[in-house]
Amino acid sequence: MTDSKSLQDSPPLLEIAEQTDGVTCATLSGCWNLRNLAIMPELRQQLCLLAVKKNVQWDLNSIDVLDNAAALIIWLAWQEQFPVSLHIRTEHQRLMDRWQAQQLPVPNPADSRFTEIVNFIVNLVTHFWEQLLSLVTLLGQLLLDTGHMLLHPGDIPWAEISITIYEAGVRALGITALVGFLIGIVLSYLSALQLKMFGAEIYIIDILGLSIIRELGPLLAAILVAGRSGSAMTAQVGIMRVTEELDALSAMGISHSLRLVFPKVTALTVVLPLLSVWTNAAALIGGMFSAQNTLDISYQQFFFKLPDVVPLANIYIGLGKSAVFGLMIALIACHFGFRIKPNTESLGNETTNSVVASITVVIMIDAVFAILFMGVGMP
Repeated sequence: MTDSKSLQDSPPLLEIAEQTDGVTCATLSGCWNLRNLAIMPELRQQLCLLAVKKNVQWDLNSIDVLDNAAALIIWLAWQEQFPVSLHIRTEHQRLMDRWQAQQLPVPNPADSRFTEIVNFIVNLVTHFWEQLLSLVTLLGQLLLDTGHMLLHPGDIPWAEISITIYEAGVRALGITALVGFLIGIVLSYLSALQLKMFGAEIYIIDILGLSIIRELGPLLAAILVAGRSGSAMTAQVGIMRVTEELDALSAMGISHSLRLVFPKVTALTVVLPLLSVWTNAAALIGGMFSAQNTLDISYQQFFFKLPDVVPLANIYIGLGKSAVFGLMIALIACHFGFRIKPNTESLGNETTNSVVASITVVIMIDAVFAILFMGVGMP
């Protein structure tokens, strides 16, 4: 046991002797294992430099201990081939033969910066196209379900629609009213500071009426619904995926689109215009309250002048875009819900993606409406 320990402790040695005929003799001795080579990295460098030379005679008979790691280091220094002149023990020869039989992995060449950028753009476009194709497929199935419901009114899932209307509409009245009221106050205060400079205080009614009814009211309601109800819908469908309820519905022959997508889309398409009107009213009340305190515009004056400065077309535009907002929010929520995999990490990621995508699409649709109806409803 003492002899074995002493062999393990003997350091690895590499002796190089240059002969007169130009032949180099490399003699390895001692204990060649991973631990010893780790504390003597210069040996690896010497091996690599020596292996490049020609006419080298390798003598490994004096090696006391040779483990797999050290044999691999020597084999790599030899560039994965046996030298022409080699003296080695039989047991050590078997180690080298084993590494010769192994197919060592070849590292992939590093991609250039340009290639990485191109691959990133290609992956991004491919991912976007897959998402868009899946969303269009879901929309097509929704249109087929709508046609089926029109032909068979008895199949309309009234219970699911009413529950979604209550969850997404009635329970959102408080937060939408609060946010709308505060936005009306803020907008009125900021506008009053500028209008006072020009003596045009009365035009605050025009600013509040047009900006709230046409833009801010529907947009605020849609963003709140996307963050509140859209995320809840995505999580609901995702939980059904995790608990295998979707598989159970498929096994019973119940359509996912008919029982999950159609009620949510119908409910939000109906609810969001109503929430938009509710948010408009709260924001106008807040603006009216602020205008009375800052510009001495009475409530009666504000109330009776508002219909004159805001054409009726603005109300229709606001209601129309709100219905489109509700349709897209529900579609996106269901789309990301069906993409959830049966694990909690995917549930959180797809719920976040659903909210971000919904808000982004809402703003994009609002911009499209602003461009299309640029000359409509202006006083």
